[in-house]
Formats: sequence, structure tokens, C-alpha cells
Amino acid sequence: MSSARWVWLCGVSLVLLASLTVSHGALLGFRQAVPGYKLTFPADHAAHPDYRTEWWYYTGHLRTATGKRYGYQLTFFRHRVDSNGLAINPSKWFADNVYMAHMAITDETAKRFVYGEKLNRAALGLAGAAEQRYHVWNEDWLAERLGTVQHLVGEIPGYKLNLIVTPLKPPVLHGATQDGLSQKGEGKGHASHYYSLTRLKTEGVLHTSEGVVEVEGLSWMDHEFGSSQLTESQVGWDWFSIQLANNYELMLYHIRHRDGSIDPHSSGTLVRPDGTSVHLRRDDVQVQSHTQWKSPKSGAVYPQRWTLRIPTVDLTLHLEPVLAEQELVTDNSTRVTYWEGSVTVGGSMQGQAIDGVGYVELTGYVQRVNL
Repeated sequence: MSSARWVWLCGVSLVLLASLTVSHGALLGFRQAVPGYKLTFPADHAAHPDYRTEWWYYTGHLRTATGKRYGYQLTFFRHRVDSNGLAINPSKWFADNVYMAHMAITDETAKRFVYGEKLNRAALGLAGAAEQRYHVWNEDWLAERLGTVQHLVGEIPGYKLNLIVTPLKPPVLHGATQDGLSQKGEGKGHASHYYSLTRLKTEGVLHTSEGVVEVEGLSWMDHEFGSSQLTESQVGWDWFSIQLANNYELMLYHIRHRDGSIDPHSSGTLVRPDGTSVHLRRDDVQVQSHTQWKSPKSGAVYPQRWTLRIPTVDLTLHLEPVLAEQELVTDNSTRVTYWEGSVTVGGSMQGQAIDGVGYVELTGYVQRVNL
């Protein structure tokens, strides 16, 4: 999901709101992700408050002139806590959306992983997401559209990002009909509207404890919105985003069931150099992990080192984590523990050697994501 990330946020946000007394009926009435919605740009970069959950997700790989390399993640979540305009709390301080944000830096040279998180409501302008233009923020972290580019700012202990990202390809619409409707499970509404900007030229500055350095590289953006959640039998997912040096990109997510099987609605998208794409069904991609890593913090055992094969295009990829320890324990925001990590990529396509970079997200390994 990205993937299916919107699913776990629907669940974990209720944990944050456990002190509010809400009837089951009051949580109904959000707009569902169903066929017929037509994504248009740049309008759909902005917020969609009729849907319960929405996120804007950036991952990327940066390098300096001296050869230092960094991976980064910057994510903004919006979760609505009322329905049909019905306020749960009559206080003037009540805000009908909760905003969360995560940021992480993988410092490849220093072999260090650092992350931070934020949780705010819209009251007093602490956080928000505009509906008429693309501008989301959480305190001093932000993502916004400035003409044909996007501006990203985020800061965690020891690192501050200030980046300009420029799309090199048009938005890629995911889903079986390639209209952006991404089905995540059986039944109407178990879906999201999902698109990606799969190749973003990236330049800007990175503030570190050693000073300020100019950086450049590639980024990936996911934007997803919907109102559904995991089905009872689903426990989590593995999500992959890959940018290859031959100008192809790949997105893939596997939603896992209790018994370890992969949900048949799992899917992916292969993006060609000209920006056109092909939908990938679950059986079109073979995924194998070769090792595991046990987190000393959470005790979770995550798969590591993957081989991905797509026989129809004669593509074989080998993914290697930059660091094993790229786990986020977000007790102060979404309260979900997950692994989100930078990976290096090598392999072959139609007999030609290729390499690239990517990100992998692993959820549901600590406990089932559950409402």
C-alpha cells in the first residue's frame, strides 16, 4: 500500500479516541471507495474529508556530493472522528479530524536509524489538510504543492529535511481497472482510492549534527483515501516500492491472513519508462524472503532479504535492507509498531542486469491490526 496503509490507521486511530463515548451508528455514514470515482489532478492531491482516513506518504533516497547516502520517510495521516457532520464532543475545542505524522531517516553512512512522530487535532491550526489545494501540515512538518513541484519539510532529533520534489512521470492509478480503485478485500467498500507519483526528482538540504548539506536523489509519493478496514481474517501486509535504474518502477502489496496465506485481492503495478502501467494480480508476482530479523524492542520477527519475480516480463529482483533495524514503535501517535525500511535492489530484466532502490513496509507482525 504504499500499499494498504490506510487500513491500519482506521483501526489504530480508535485506540487514540478510546476516551470518547460513541455509538456504533455514529461511526457510520462515511463515503466509501467504490467504482465511479474519477481521480483528477492536481485537485485530488488535496484532502477528501468525506472519507474517514487519508494519508500522504513519501519515501526516498538521498545522496550528498561527498557520497553519503540517506533514506527517508515522511508521512501525514488524517483520520476523521465524526460522521455526517455529527460532532462527538460539543466543546469549542473539538476538531472532527485527528492528524498524525511519522518521519524517519536511515543514515547509511553512520548505520543509524532515527524516527519521530506527531499527533494533533486541527484546533488552533496545529495541524490540517486543505481541501482546495495540496497543503498538509502537522506543526512545522509540511507537504505542499507549489506550481509544478512539491515542498517537503520535516525534523527529528539530529536531522531536518527541506526538499523540493518534481514529478518525472504522471500519477499512476492503481487497481485492476487502473482507475485508482484499489480493492483490499472481499465486498463493496473494502477498497481505497490509491495513486502514486513513482519517480520524483529530489533536491534540497539536509540538516545533520555535522552541519547542513545539499542532497539530491529520487522520491516516491503515495496518496490514498477510503473508509474501510481489514476484514476479520486479515492480519497485516507487506508492501514494496521499487525504482529501477532502467526507468521502471514497481509497487506491490501482499495482505496476509491469519493462516499465513495471501489475500487474493493483493496486487501491484508495474510502471514503464513512458509512464504507462500494467496491473499485476497476486499470482503474477512471486515473492520469497530468505532471512528474518527479530526486533530487540518489540520482539517481532520480520522477514528480510527478498526475491521478487515477474515471469511475464522476465524480471527478477533481489532486495537487501540497508539496515536490519528500521522499525518504528509509534506509541505517541498511531500506536502501531511496523518495519519501514530502505533497501537496495539488484537483478535482471530480459537478460540485462539492473539495479535500483526501494522501500519495504511490514505490518501485523507484532499483533493483528484490529478494530
